[in-house]
Amino acid sequence: MSTTIWVLIVILALILGFVGGFFAARKYMENYLKKNPPINESMLKVMMLQMGQKPSEKKLHQMMTAMKAQGKKK
Repeated sequence: MSTTIWVLIVILALILGFVGGFFAARKYMENYLKKNPPINESMLKVMMLQMGQKPSEKKLHQMMTAMKAQGKKK
């Protein structure tokens, strides 16, 4: 076989690998987020009750904004 055919095969394999990898990673992340949803205010409230704290709305909002700010730093 000529060199151009080999180059075309390699390029085609790379493109198919990237496309397949993208969709596989996307499906993996969708399943991961279904099993482990991000934290919300009701989850925070339950966690605070389990730790023996009485959650007020003000404290819940403060913790949520602090967590969102920390997530934006990363």
